[in-house]
Amino acid sequence: MEFVLQQFFTGLSIASILLLVALGLSIIYGAMGVINLAHGEFVMLGAYTAWALQKFVGLNLLPSLVVIFFVVAILGWIMERGVIRFLYERPLDTILATWGLGVIMQQAVRLAVGGELRYVEMPSVLSHSTSFLGVELSVYRIFIFAVVTALFALTWYLMQRTSIGMKLRAVIQNRDMAACFGINADRIYGLTFAYGAGLAGLAGALVSPLKSVSPEMGTTYVVDAFMVVVLGGVESLLGTVASAVLLGELTGAIAYVQNDTVAKSLALLAIVVLIRFRPQGLFVSKVRA
Repeated sequence: MEFVLQQFFTGLSIASILLLVALGLSIIYGAMGVINLAHGEFVMLGAYTAWALQKFVGLNLLPSLVVIFFVVAILGWIMERGVIRFLYERPLDTILATWGLGVIMQQAVRLAVGGELRYVEMPSVLSHSTSFLGVELSVYRIFIFAVVTALFALTWYLMQRTSIGMKLRAVIQNRDMAACFGINADRIYGLTFAYGAGLAGLAGALVSPLKSVSPEMGTTYVVDAFMVVVLGGVESLLGTVASAVLLGELTGAIAYVQNDTVAKSLALLAIVVLIRFRPQGLFVSKVRA
């Protein structure tokens, strides 16, 4: 039983990080239909902002999270207003543009602070472990799980229970009809993209004490995020959660038997096979015509 619990918590830890990275993409890709290949660079910018605030300002990771969210959200808003807004309904152009912007952000960071690995110190209050049902768990990973749960609840509430979420759903279903009711689609899209970018920045900041920070770190995360969102169903937040848990537990179990590389390869193969037979993903949001 102790072994089963250990594997379960390991998979849950992987799932929480996957969901943390994928949550912002689920908003941008699922709600807005924008295939944002620069999403990983927002993760990277969040990690570098955490490092810069810690090194140059002396601000600990925990109090800097709010600052990081707004810094990356503003950068995302500028990107949407300056480039993405002109490319809606043009998916191929959007893919090329966001890929190019991602490369630019990588090179800008490399020129500004160098390409060597950077490290963010874990908050001392969360750097120990605790025992739960006979299993040793990292308190920091428990903290990440709690933050992810809170962010998901907040995102779901914003999308389902606020006027901005209602307006976004209206724009998604019929932009012209929404405009007839006085909804400013450009403003809604800008705020949504900024929120998704801010979530990605938070993901990078929270992951930074566990992984080394580098200009290329976002590349791996964006692949994982797309796997989670596509598997869950691009318009379903609950599907994103379910697919993150499924992939986390599957990856953790395979990694125990083999290694991380084999685990990721087999998880990707399983997703390809599933999408072959269910291209809409595991969950589909139903709307009335």
